[in-house]
Amino acid sequence: MKKVFPFLIFFFTVAALTAQTGAPGRLLAGAAEAVINPPNESFLAGYDQNRRSTGVHDNLFVKAVVVANRLNALALVTIDCIGLPYPVVQQIRDAVELKLPPDVFNAEQIIVSSTHTHSGPDVIGIWGMDVAHTGTDSGYIRFLVKTTAEVIEKAWKRRQAAVAKYADTVFGEGWVENVSDSTEVDRSVSIMQFTTSGGKNIATLTNFACHPTFLGRENTLVSADFPSGFYKQMKKNAGGINLYVQGAIGGWVQPEKVARTFEEAEKKGAALATAVTGALKQAKKLEGTAISFASRRFEIPVNNNGFKQMTAAGIIKRDISDGTPTEIAWFTIGNAVFATHPGETSPLYAFATKQLMTNNGPKFIIGLGQDELGYILKPDFFEPGTRLHAAPYLTGMSPGEAAGAAMMQVLTELAERDGEQ
Repeated sequence: MKKVFPFLIFFFTVAALTAQTGAPGRLLAGAAEAVINPPNESFLAGYDQNRRSTGVHDNLFVKAVVVANRLNALALVTIDCIGLPYPVVQQIRDAVELKLPPDVFNAEQIIVSSTHTHSGPDVIGIWGMDVAHTGTDSGYIRFLVKTTAEVIEKAWKRRQAAVAKYADTVFGEGWVENVSDSTEVDRSVSIMQFTTSGGKNIATLTNFACHPTFLGRENTLVSADFPSGFYKQMKKNAGGINLYVQGAIGGWVQPEKVARTFEEAEKKGAALATAVTGALKQAKKLEGTAISFASRRFEIPVNNNGFKQMTAAGIIKRDISDGTPTEIAWFTIGNAVFATHPGETSPLYAFATKQLMTNNGPKFIIGLGQDELGYILKPDFFEPGTRLHAAPYLTGMSPGEAAGAAMMQVLTELAERDGEQ
């Protein structure tokens, strides 16, 4: 891929909104998936260091859907992992470019998000044997990049004429809570489904915000957590490929007052699938077939010395400095609008991003999209003496107070460009 000089990163949009001339034509969609379980005794992410896997309870997946028309195309990918760093997303794009040249498919228009399971491999590096050793297996990262590229290529080759519809519902009343700030929680579910003309499911996207933390730190079996139950029930209900797209879960939006068991995780995931299937019975047809895509590479401010020290020590395998390269994407399919957040964002930022979306269709907030920079928190968490629960821990795992404003500035600029088209 072409390299961008560092001093240009913040100021220029790398992939601008695609200029379309003529009619976009019908929508095409193709989907694929693959199992991505790590080797036994891999370091597991999300809780304590030196927590090694002892087996597999349920499979981890990479899932992809390619959506295209006569003028444009993009790929949306979900991965069952704690959060894929931006440099690995770039590796995936490079690998796809070798399979699908730029004149066939623009690899810059790949969107990668993570479900954030805490029972998957450490792909960040901070959950190794101890504070002096990385937990990331470079061999597994190579396998993940290769497999993801193969899944995207397969989805591309499977594309066919598609009918798109959307629906929404709410889910998680009584058990999905924002532990840090109970007044701020978004239990909305945004759904988009691509089917054949005969109604056969090609792919369904379900956007919902909840930490996959039914399984606690005592668990050592690989699992997608509650998305596993969701996948299985959606396969029964609808067939096809079904993607769980994580939302804004910063500030500990997670399951509360539930049993911390595999059975409960599967049960709640299946219940989400049932809610989605029910909502789709009242689905509306997507308006239009145009596709637009924009992304901005920029340097997000980081003042977390711990992150910088772990980078310097080689524990985190990326460059983290005062200005750390990352990316935000904003794209549309018909009258649906999607925006990525590069980490675990406070629900406040999900609400603010949706306010930027002036469409009359579904709104998707893709948490941990294109990157995992930790908690991107609203300013209240950083106020001296704040009473927000777990603020010291959450701010310690955050790039810093300025990250949220920087993210929203880029999202605002991308939204304005979209409105000018």
